[in-house]
Amino acid sequence: MSGRTCFWDREIGGRTNGAMMKEGSLEAPTRHPIEWENPEFYDEAKLDAELRRVFDICHGCRRCFNLCDSFPRLFDLVDESKTGELDSVSSDDFGKVVDACTLCDMCFMTKCPYVPPHEFNLDFPHLMLRYRAVEAKKGKIPFADRQLGETDRNGKLASLAAPIANWATATGNGLTRPLLEKAAGLHRDAALPKYSTMSFERRADANPIKVNESAPGFGRKVVLYATCFTNYNDPHVGMAARAVLARNGVETEVIHPHCCGMPLLEQGLLADVAKNAKIVATAFKPWIEKGYDIIALVPSCALMLKFEWPLIVPKDEDVKLLSKATYDLSEYIIDIAKKEGMAPGMQPVPGGVSIHIACHSRAQNMGQKGAELLKLIPDSDVQVLERCSGHGGAWGFRKDNFEVGMKVGRPVFRQIKEAAKGHMMSECPLAGVHIKQGVDRAGGVENQELLTHPIQLLARSYGIEV
Repeated sequence: MSGRTCFWDREIGGRTNGAMMKEGSLEAPTRHPIEWENPEFYDEAKLDAELRRVFDICHGCRRCFNLCDSFPRLFDLVDESKTGELDSVSSDDFGKVVDACTLCDMCFMTKCPYVPPHEFNLDFPHLMLRYRAVEAKKGKIPFADRQLGETDRNGKLASLAAPIANWATATGNGLTRPLLEKAAGLHRDAALPKYSTMSFERRADANPIKVNESAPGFGRKVVLYATCFTNYNDPHVGMAARAVLARNGVETEVIHPHCCGMPLLEQGLLADVAKNAKIVATAFKPWIEKGYDIIALVPSCALMLKFEWPLIVPKDEDVKLLSKATYDLSEYIIDIAKKEGMAPGMQPVPGGVSIHIACHSRAQNMGQKGAELLKLIPDSDVQVLERCSGHGGAWGFRKDNFEVGMKVGRPVFRQIKEAAKGHMMSECPLAGVHIKQGVDRAGGVENQELLTHPIQLLARSYGIEV
């Protein structure tokens, strides 16, 4: 008999142990701290039991069938099994489900009716994370994957020889990309981010900026957390953010103490993530105590600082302080617009824009702040896409995942192509590159420009070029 009986053969609306049963929860989802320091977290028998409990509920519900590829893989395993139930699915096959999870959090945030405080207590992404943590503890993370997760080191080294690094990683390089695919598992056709010869921190130091004291928002102070991607790959986003904030009266400091650890989280290296959290939180504490807000320039990094770190090191007071002081970049601009009002001087930017709302923006539960930011531009023409791009951090670059990601992202690619706006972007810089590649595969849009973040278009509206 299926293990599903213990959950599903009870009368909905009846009482169990004196409590009223409810089909799904109408309350806001909550998350429990990740108990990665508890030895039972790594107990494989207990992990398997929890996987079976959760997978059986997912099998009975199937609301997430059209999200990432994890759920189709799970449902195929069940449907093709001997009994058509989870009891005849081998635990050895669960890895296929885990491998497809990008930790986007969309099942938890938007689909699953059984997240806490519901008594079924489902947190599918964090269960996938636990599985990966067990694999990591057993030494099963490939060497190449570990090296790809060292984003600070990789960024510093690649920036020293950026032209060579960009040549070697260029799509279509028939000499190096097959070698990179074999050595690092990165699909030879996947467009990879480029490196800058000069980091955002260095550019900011070399280019002092004057704060507009007549702006309504004058008096605000922020630290821009550079993030690995902005610092080493795309400093233009940071420079645009800094310039727009200065125009709006905001004093800025640029700091990059360490990577947020999202690439390590994807691999289940929770102790390493905790170490990064403490380094960054300690570095930012004096600034917060001096009245500075913290802005993370990439949504994934903002998600880590605001929500993931407090679940990984829940007793660290510096992490708690940082979590409360952190804003996503788009979120902060809209906060200025709503509370003080934007500085005058914005002009229309012709061509219109398609913006993909990144999953890690949505997971912050703050609304479509990137789209709201773009709509501050006079006469704005904004197409908003809130659907999976099929990427998911480093997941979409990998040999086994790239074509799957392209398949998942087709609806987004098609809508952008049909809208044919002059600009396109995603708040997630990696998703943006992936989407542009998908649009080009679908025939492309003539003269359409890929931007990394909405802040760049807002800067242009102010007449700022960076």
